[in-house]
Amino acid sequence: MQQRHWQCGVLMLVALLTFGPAAFAKRKPSPRSPANTAGGLSADKSGQFSTTAGLRLHLVADEGDIHISTHESPTVDYRVHLEVRSNDSSAREILDAFSLVARNTPDGVLLFAHTPHHGWGQHLSVTFEVAVPRNYNLDIATQGGNVLVGDIQGRVAIGTNGGNISTGEIDGPARLVTDGGHISVKSAGNDLVATTGGGNITVGPIAGTAVLRTGGGHIRVASIGGAGRLETGGGNISLEHSGSGLIVSTGGGQIDVGEASGLIRARTGGGGIRIVHASGPTELQTGAGNVYLMQVENSVRASTGSGGITAWFGPGAKLTTPCRLAAGQGDIVVYLPKLLPVTVDAQVELGGDHRVIVDPAFPLKVTYGEPDEGSHAVRAAGELNGGGAALVLRTVSGNIRLVLNDSNQEKRQMDLLKMQMDKLRRQLQMDLANMKIPIPPPPQN
Repeated sequence: MQQRHWQCGVLMLVALLTFGPAAFAKRKPSPRSPANTAGGLSADKSGQFSTTAGLRLHLVADEGDIHISTHESPTVDYRVHLEVRSNDSSAREILDAFSLVARNTPDGVLLFAHTPHHGWGQHLSVTFEVAVPRNYNLDIATQGGNVLVGDIQGRVAIGTNGGNISTGEIDGPARLVTDGGHISVKSAGNDLVATTGGGNITVGPIAGTAVLRTGGGHIRVASIGGAGRLETGGGNISLEHSGSGLIVSTGGGQIDVGEASGLIRARTGGGGIRIVHASGPTELQTGAGNVYLMQVENSVRASTGSGGITAWFGPGAKLTTPCRLAAGQGDIVVYLPKLLPVTVDAQVELGGDHRVIVDPAFPLKVTYGEPDEGSHAVRAAGELNGGGAALVLRTVSGNIRLVLNDSNQEKRQMDLLKMQMDKLRRQLQMDLANMKIPIPPPPQN
């Protein structure tokens, strides 16, 4: 009985959408007669509706590529191009079976396309070309196809089960989801959520918060104004600037972050981590890569299973909580300003050929374990400038070096900082340029 009620409800909805009055319609949809093409048949369905800025285009399709452009006219213009890649007797039947509901609704324009026989998808090619006012909202879903959107000012929600998503500048909040394609966004003026099952995510500047996830592709972002969360199953992650808290994780790729103002938490299963400038608290973890911190101004905790750690504490560094740098198999090198108050506790678990090397300017006491007691540890401890937050350094089988960050070192550090930032910026600009997001053409009715 429930199934019968559900079926009746669906039939009533389809009847309402199909035969109900198209309020405010400027021109009724006008299908074009099928035309012969090389190797098949083609047909167009097109129309135009009067609308108002700030409303919404709701487009739902079983399949097909979708191209959304914008214009200054208070109308929604659409053209649906159909091609059947077959000249057999079923070609016309396939074209006739494709259905399109197009109508005005109180909140905007609805386009609902349906192909009743799923197996026909291998013969039928569908392309939607829609032009909307620039200040318009988008709600788009296709079961299988690419979605291309030009610059737009409204809210954007896009979902596709298997294609790429490419957009120009989006001023409103955006949510972009694909099961397996790439996602490219020229810029986002608000919050952005982008999720793909396995493609790359490439985004220009994001003014708001960002949640970017991919099952295994790379993530490349110019900047994030708010909080950011970037996750990939195994690709690399690159971010030039972060203005707030940042959480980054990858199953085994490289992590590169330029400037980060807030808290940073970064984790990778096997790649390296490089932070150019960290002004907030920092927590880094890698299973088997090197950690490189170029200018640290706050407390940091970093660990690696089989790599080295290099950390430069800048002249403005203020350590209010303990720092801990730990490596399983690798060297730890720390550059400290001469006047930084800190309490050092550095230890190499398996001394042997490994040492703790301390700059003569630092009054630290170095002690060695007794081999006859089974201890080969080498330890250096002491207070600098009256002591302060603890700086704990641990490596199992590597060297530890504590170096004075004098004026020459600071100049070298700033030169390296500039070089690394320029390198990261050039790479991101190249990635953004390679996006090559074309502006969708307006539909030709």
